[in-house]
Amino acid sequence: MSRPHVAVVGGGVSGLAAAHRLRRLLGPDARITVLEQADRLGGKLRTARVGGRACDVGAEAFLHRRPEAADLVAELGLTDELVHPTGVAASIRAGGEIRPVPSGTVLGVPASAEAVRAVLSEDGLRRVAAEPELPPIRLDGADVAVGALLRERFGPEVADRLVDPLLGGVYAGRTASLGLRATMPRLAGELDAGAGSLLAAAARALPAPPPPGAARPPVFGTLRGGLSTLVDRLAEVAAAELVLGQPVRALTRTARGWRLEIGSAAAPTALEADAVVLAVPAPSARKLLDGIAPLAAARYAEVELASMAVVALALPPGTALPERSGVLLAEHERHADGTPFTAKAFTFSSRKWAHLGGDEPVLVRGSVGRHGEVESLRRSDEELVAAVRADLAELTGVTAPPVDAVVTRWGGGLPQYGVGHLDLVAGVERAVEQVPGLAVAGAALHGVGIPACVATADKAAARVAAHVFSRVR
Repeated sequence: MSRPHVAVVGGGVSGLAAAHRLRRLLGPDARITVLEQADRLGGKLRTARVGGRACDVGAEAFLHRRPEAADLVAELGLTDELVHPTGVAASIRAGGEIRPVPSGTVLGVPASAEAVRAVLSEDGLRRVAAEPELPPIRLDGADVAVGALLRERFGPEVADRLVDPLLGGVYAGRTASLGLRATMPRLAGELDAGAGSLLAAAARALPAPPPPGAARPPVFGTLRGGLSTLVDRLAEVAAAELVLGQPVRALTRTARGWRLEIGSAAAPTALEADAVVLAVPAPSARKLLDGIAPLAAARYAEVELASMAVVALALPPGTALPERSGVLLAEHERHADGTPFTAKAFTFSSRKWAHLGGDEPVLVRGSVGRHGEVESLRRSDEELVAAVRADLAELTGVTAPPVDAVVTRWGGGLPQYGVGHLDLVAGVERAVEQVPGLAVAGAALHGVGIPACVATADKAAARVAAHVFSRVR
């Protein structure tokens, strides 16, 4: 057999992690090509210079409790670059007031009424305390919208003031449309196991406290030089051929393997490969799979997307930020004069990360955009910066003009995990498994965070490598 060749479509973290794993599995002689329609690698991982400092303007961290990303960082020799948050608490603006994000909750779902006393009204607290008296929850294997379940059991406040802002920070979505099983799997699992009430399910799903005298393990991690460091190292160790700035227009099976049509419609070029990993957003996967695995394409077509923007501000050195890591905003919060907030969240980066402190410009990130919300994202960069600065002033009193500002837009950047998402993904994977030499990876499948993307990449690489080895034998 000639030198094996695998094409990886998509140069985000999923595609690069798949290329890296393929290199480890197939060895130095294999040919691996990564094709990315943008002119840069990294996808939603992007580190920009803001006020002369490295600032992530896409994903800013990964969940450290899941092992995949942390293990990959160690495998790539980047452990010395790994840093964790300072431990300064996050806050939430709800009901017109800023309060600490309560502990004793699972993504805002309380394990007790006492846990959310500072955030809810007296009526809201009564509803939470009385929830175990309602008829037991029986999902019977079905999925349900998070918002519908919360409102039925707790009334509106837990969803509006806590869970919606927290899930909105992860998915840029709303509890009304996000599915319980994909976004809160531990909670769903406890309900399946017979917890009966949301309070009981949340209490069971909370992480166990550390042993006496032991520190609680960090929840999040990032890299000192920004997450583009991870992108660069993956590209280096994968030693793949890179094709940037050209879309993959079509994918067809051949007697030998696969043919990829690349470039413009007027003058496409062809690339032959033995196997293919698709690590692209849902719309691109749908298009490329339409004639190969139509059932998978149909399921990908059901995935909705949310757009958002990150407004990164570098404030003058010495600018005093609140002693918080940031603030999440409930959707209908307003300025004192009745003006709606534009941002859905702020990260006070120079408070959250010790390596971004010091005497240099102070970094703040404002996030804009929720699923179905387009009006705010139609504003110009200058208008977005002005609106986010006004929000920051209202929330913190900080009015100092920034020394630099960078607006990064993520059109269709976040897949929405709606009701039945797990069944949708299972349908995709069953259909793709019927096609030899093909695998899928990416944020549309089992999680939008970096660890989940790495997990799908590892699985896709293993499947494709097994196909290549079977052809060798």
